[in-house]
Amino acid sequence: MQKALHYRDEHELMNLRELVAEKAVVVFAHKGCCMCHVVKLLLNGHGVNPAILDVDELNEGDVTEIVGGAPQFPAVFLGGVLFGGVEQVMGAHISGELVPRLRQARALWL
Repeated sequence: MQKALHYRDEHELMNLRELVAEKAVVVFAHKGCCMCHVVKLLLNGHGVNPAILDVDELNEGDVTEIVGGAPQFPAVFLGGVLFGGVEQVMGAHISGELVPRLRQARALWL
């Protein structure tokens, strides 16, 4: 599993928007959150290598600006667009819609 980025140290808010726009899959997650871990494992199990950004209480406001409201974690972006949290990701996985959405976001090729 890939190491999470601590974006406060590496990116400013503008760079976060650029990162979300250029990466196929981006996951904003709280460190130690079990639902965030589940989403990361599911995406990795499909062969997706998402950009994972750890969020803590101090920089949660920056994520609020990107998400457009009070964020739920994990916050998953596919192809630069907010897909949702664990409920949306798991629901799409169970219904069989997740893989086509990942292909559409160019996170999967096969």
